[in-house]
Amino acid sequence: MKFFYLSSKPNSNGEYEVHNQECEHIPDSLDRDYLGPFNNGTEALRKAEKLQPSVTLCKACCSQTFQSIFFKPKNP
Repeated sequence: MKFFYLSSKPNSNGEYEVHNQECEHIPDSLDRDYLGPFNNGTEALRKAEKLQPSVTLCKACCSQTFQSIFFKPKNP
């Protein structure tokens, strides 16, 4: 799990960005709001949408690529 934050100032497109705590583009502590611990940026985005009408994921730290995991059943 990572800790996620929501920028309190909009970007050039007027959107508020969601960042994880290790992002190189995360705003200063006075310019962000703590969202909480989440497994990925998409989960954090759901909470952020309740706080701001126009939110987006940071392209540097919250890529929307997911990898499905399939389990093979064991042979008896």
